[in-house]
Amino acid sequence: MPDRHSSDFPDDSASPPNPEPSSETTRPVTPNVAPPEPSFGAGGSGPAEPGWFSSPESPSPPAPGTAPSPGSPGDNHTEVVHLAELRSRTGAGPARQMPPGSPRRWDSRPPGAQPQASSPQQPESAPPAYPSGPPSGPQPAQSPPSGPAAPPARAEAPGEHRPADAPPRWTDDQPPAGGWAGAGGWAESGSANWNYVDNIRSSELVSTRKTPPERGWRYFILRASYGLINLGQSPDERRQAELEAKVCSLLRGHYKIGVLGKGGTGKTTIAASVGSVFAKLRTDDRVVAVDADTSFGKLGSRVDPKASGSYWELAADRQLFTFADVRARVGSNAAGLFVLAGEQATARRRVLDAQIYREATARLDNHFTMSIIDCGATMDAQITQAVLSDVDALVVVSSPWLDGASSAGQILEWLANYGYTGLLHRTVVVLNDSDGHAQKRTREVLADRFSSHGQKVIELPFDDHLRPGGVIDVYNELSAITQRRLLEIAATIAEHFASTTDAPRERR
Repeated sequence: MPDRHSSDFPDDSASPPNPEPSSETTRPVTPNVAPPEPSFGAGGSGPAEPGWFSSPESPSPPAPGTAPSPGSPGDNHTEVVHLAELRSRTGAGPARQMPPGSPRRWDSRPPGAQPQASSPQQPESAPPAYPSGPPSGPQPAQSPPSGPAAPPARAEAPGEHRPADAPPRWTDDQPPAGGWAGAGGWAESGSANWNYVDNIRSSELVSTRKTPPERGWRYFILRASYGLINLGQSPDERRQAELEAKVCSLLRGHYKIGVLGKGGTGKTTIAASVGSVFAKLRTDDRVVAVDADTSFGKLGSRVDPKASGSYWELAADRQLFTFADVRARVGSNAAGLFVLAGEQATARRRVLDAQIYREATARLDNHFTMSIIDCGATMDAQITQAVLSDVDALVVVSSPWLDGASSAGQILEWLANYGYTGLLHRTVVVLNDSDGHAQKRTREVLADRFSSHGQKVIELPFDDHLRPGGVIDVYNELSAITQRRLLEIAATIAEHFASTTDAPRERR
């Protein structure tokens, strides 16, 4: 080839500094060798984009196991090919317009090059990998993607397996399904993961203090150690605390308890004793005992012998507006139990009827929360019918002998036959050993007979302070076992407070 001087070449300095981009590209050619066919994408339905063809910066690697042919791209020979001519050769249609800013991970355009449109028939696929390794020589820098990059996936700890449908955790890079609530936190769908209050429990952070004992050898150890050794309450003390909590349970409105039984079984004694337990423990309520026994009832003498009021005085007095007005008509004992005594006079005796009973008890209901009503022994009496139509629970007293047990059984059968089924379910049977001569086998047989029908049966043992009569002082004179049995009777009645007071009184 003849030598050529530098003046034969065009002066590069005379060219404009920023030439306009041309719609043509270059590729190496070999003399006397036909140009290679353009490569297609993975689908084979159209030509690949111009950026996928071989160029001097990214030559096509030779096939594995073959030597490079003469006139390969390393000969520095190029041929100018117009893109329009190339599309006319291959029969490709107009270029498909891609949305601006759509990056391709396999795009090999040099930095600053404009993205080219692809054919509508050509599916996007990754460029073929080099079969024999990357080509030698400098490689062009990859252009950064114009769109936002996806966040990297969080690396799982060794041995950690998460199910496919597991909800996102706080450390996940992706936001929850509900999205973000803004710059300040999660949306509603992820708010359940931020529940700190339920995970902070006082039982785990604050040490529990044992309740000091009040009796027994545990109490003496506490006193001897000057309070340093606190073994807590005994099982018997904890049981008593549970019963007292039941007696003090929530009570709405006013509650009435009737006491039935044969004469001589201790019916009046139990009415005064159970009423004293309620009055002692329920300090926020006022409890009154009402004598509804028309056969010279003795309830007033067991609570307060000085009580002088009567039904007729309450019903006739129209000026009873405050509790102080009512307090002058009733008596009380040391436990805080009030009492409305019955008629004690024998001369010109007044007979209690249902109308006077309703008027007097209506006055009491305005100032007293609970009423313990001592009924007569006759179930068909008019006053007894008035009491049964207004009470919420019953206590049926039975002696451990045949006559007293038969009378108690007849009372329960009468309630079942005359439609008092709901009241029968809230009835407590008390086996009162008033003389202390009942055999253990007899008490067990009677308790089994009454409990077989669903009634709660409580045995009250003999107590010397209950036999003679007079005023009953439950917490200063009665034995510990008698106090516990009376507390169990009151707790059994209180179990029905919530289910009874929520219903209308006419449907109880």
